[in-house]
Amino acid sequence: MSGIGPVEPVDSPETDESYDVIGVDGPRLTDRWTTRWTGLPPRTRRTALAMGAITAATAAALVPHALTADRTETPENPAPWPANVTAWHYLGSAPPASPQATSGRFRFAVSVHSGPPVTVRVIGAAFKGLTAHATPAPDFTVSAGATRRITVEISVADCSDLPLNAHLPFLDVTLRNTRAIQPHSFIFGDAYSRDLSELLHGACGRAPARPAPRPTGSAGSQNAD
Repeated sequence: MSGIGPVEPVDSPETDESYDVIGVDGPRLTDRWTTRWTGLPPRTRRTALAMGAITAATAAALVPHALTADRTETPENPAPWPANVTAWHYLGSAPPASPQATSGRFRFAVSVHSGPPVTVRVIGAAFKGLTAHATPAPDFTVSAGATRRITVEISVADCSDLPLNAHLPFLDVTLRNTRAIQPHSFIFGDAYSRDLSELLHGACGRAPARPAPRPTGSAGSQNAD
């Protein structure tokens, strides 16, 4: 005979036997916490709730502060390259000490458009055989939004390789700010070319004058007035 009979109830009153109940879970962790929480006195529960609120408020205040600190340590807009914000303008030359003078003084206006201050040093003047430096101090600093008038003294050290007619002469400089130190060349136009050629003719006058080779800038070059 086959089949399934009625299921005997657990702990049936008709027998003294007990049966294991299969598949019954123990109490969940949340159930145990709920039981303990409801068993706490009302005053204890209020204190716990107040402490939890204070902890949450403190965490909410600290998170924006941490994010702000990260943005401060890593700025999204770093300082600009000094060559990108520095401009030179030629203002003219001082009268030479004599027609045969071997040095001359040339005036410029230097401005910085934005960013931190830029410190400038003049290190060369277009052609081999010339030396150049700012006077009275070799270095000068220009702040953002400011224009500084400076004088550059150019001297003829060797006439052998110098052209008498300067074509597109430039000044070699180094520019320094908190971002970088950059060598750079500023190229000037006709007025500066005429004044520098006058110095070269007076110091190294010889005939016939040969055409000036096209000067070669250093790390970077930029046209200037």
